[in-house]
Amino acid sequence: MEKWPETLPELSQLNHEQKDAIIRALFPLIAEVKRLTACVAELEARLSKDSHNSSKPPSSDGLAKKSASPNMPSGKKPGAQPGHVGKTLERSTRVDIPINHPLPQYCTCGASLAQTAQTLHERRQVIDIPVASYLVTEHCTWQTHCVCGQVHQSEFPANVTEAVQYGPNVRALAVHLTHGQLLPVLRSATLITELYGLSVSPGTVCAWGDQASRILLPKVADIAQLLIDLPVVGADESGLRVASHLNWLHTVASDKLTWYGVHTQRGLPAIEDHGILPNLLGTAVHDCWPTYWRLTNCLHALCNAHLLRELTFQRETTRQRWPKQLMNLLIQARDYCVAARQTGETALSAWRTRRIFRDYHAILDRALKRNPPVERQDKRRGRVKQSLAFNLITRMREHAEAVLRFVTDLRVPFTNNLAERAIRMPKVKQKISGGWRTFEGAQVFCVIRSYLDTMHKQGGGFKSEVQPRYDASVASSRRLRGVF
Repeated sequence: MEKWPETLPELSQLNHEQKDAIIRALFPLIAEVKRLTACVAELEARLSKDSHNSSKPPSSDGLAKKSASPNMPSGKKPGAQPGHVGKTLERSTRVDIPINHPLPQYCTCGASLAQTAQTLHERRQVIDIPVASYLVTEHCTWQTHCVCGQVHQSEFPANVTEAVQYGPNVRALAVHLTHGQLLPVLRSATLITELYGLSVSPGTVCAWGDQASRILLPKVADIAQLLIDLPVVGADESGLRVASHLNWLHTVASDKLTWYGVHTQRGLPAIEDHGILPNLLGTAVHDCWPTYWRLTNCLHALCNAHLLRELTFQRETTRQRWPKQLMNLLIQARDYCVAARQTGETALSAWRTRRIFRDYHAILDRALKRNPPVERQDKRRGRVKQSLAFNLITRMREHAEAVLRFVTDLRVPFTNNLAERAIRMPKVKQKISGGWRTFEGAQVFCVIRSYLDTMHKQGGGFKSEVQPRYDASVASSRRLRGVF
């Protein structure tokens, strides 16, 4: 490799051949500098991405100082504002343990208070939970002999099958702790042992989860069918660690229903095996992942929260005006839709809809002029790498109908928040437990979690819906909100 001089030579002393040699040596370096400059710019852009300008989760932000909010400060003090109606602990109409505190027998003057009239002065209540304990119910059968010689025996209830067994409340609590409160199996068993004094093993907790999953499976199938029949659903997917391998969690959700499924693949084969989205005739809200576009039976709507974050990134990196203009347009259109729904309207006016679409395409046209496609400079084959701005503009032009689906159909939400929020709890479970040891265990979790999340959305809960009904012998005849 030729050694370059440390100082610039005196150019006036060089002949034409020497100058030409320097030019020929420097010319390839110019292209390399351009390439390295582009790489540095791309790396700096990647480093600037966090949860506010990309799809990265907030947990990836670390302890770095958060970016300033794009909203103007309101000038209000933190906390509840004047006029806010707070919540306070209300007096209960139920009194289990009344305690009357006696008056003194004598006044300070020495007079007796025994014969004076007493009136109620004030009541105060202390609401507490009883000391954890358990009840043992013993079932006995009897036998008798008729004079004719026949022997008659009474029978145990159908759900009493063992000499000693745990009842439905204990089993339901274990399932709720593991799949509802997302505790690891060992910690669920330990909590029951320490709180109630019952010796429950982790294997027993797993077996109860398997039993609950088998009971709930028909009801979760009902949830899937109900989602297929809805006009709008949200869909999302995320990686899931199962047996130290990457699997995929898929979810389809609405405001009242949630369905989970696990699969070894992320793409179309998994979606087809689950069977919900391929049969959907309404609108699927998603994040523009390419596989979703292969669903041809349904309409598509894009999550605008993702687009707003991408536009924020473009505004911060390019310093151009069009990202902010497009953000303002989308937010304004969202506000129009919210106001229309609040007044009972089923659609925006035709002229407002046309104006939104017109302004949308006008902004993108101006953006494309500022960010034209990169032309190939060499003879190599293959695609030319385009800028992130150009790719975003092209995607928003191509899928304009899906981006603005919330404008043309007020039933469609502005974001895919329902599906993304449904993904959150399984990810919390994975973070706490580290994943699932078996694929079957992940399937059990998906079935039980589908039911519990659906019940939560419909106003039911563990105490009212699950705990009193954990009886497999009658579960199959129960309706959706009463499987146990």
